[in-house]
Amino acid sequence: MNEIFKRVSIRKYQDRPVEDDKIEHILRAAMAAPSAGNQQPWEYYVVRDAETIKALAQCSPYAGCAAGAPVVIVPCLKTEGLRFPELGQIDLSITTENILLEITSLGLGGVWLAVAPFEDRIAEVDKVLGIEAGLHAFALVPLGYPAEDRPQQNRFDSTRIHHID
Repeated sequence: MNEIFKRVSIRKYQDRPVEDDKIEHILRAAMAAPSAGNQQPWEYYVVRDAETIKALAQCSPYAGCAAGAPVVIVPCLKTEGLRFPELGQIDLSITTENILLEITSLGLGGVWLAVAPFEDRIAEVDKVLGIEAGLHAFALVPLGYPAEDRPQQNRFDSTRIHHID
C-alpha cells in the first residue's frame, strides 16, 4: 500500500475538474472503511459549486485553502440510531483516511480539514450545506489535481515503539 508512504496534505489545486468516476472511486473507498458493529454512521456531501465551496472555506480559520479546490467532500456523522454512538467519530476518522488514500492512488491531492469536534465549525458547515437534523459535518476534504509537489516527511521514530516479549 504505497499510498500510505506517498500521501501528503495538498492545499493548492490546478484549475481542472475532477472526473465523476474518480469521485465514485473515492466514495467507494470511503465506504469500505471498517466500522464499530458495522454501524456505518456516514453520509457524504460532494460539493462542486464554487460559491458553496467558498462558503465552506469560511467555516474554519484553517479552511481557506478549500476555496481553490474544484471539489470538497464533506464526510458527515449520523448521530441517531447508532449501536455504538461513542465510536462514531472514530468510524468517521477511518472513512476520511480512506478518502485521502484513494485520492492519492488516483493521482489527486487533498487535505483533511477538521470540523469535528468543534461545535461552532460543525454548526457552520451544517448551515452552509443545509444538513438536516441527525446528521452533522465531520470534516472538509478539498481535493483536486495538485498544483504543488511536496515530499512526505519520514515520521518513523523507533523510540516510540515498545516491545514486550
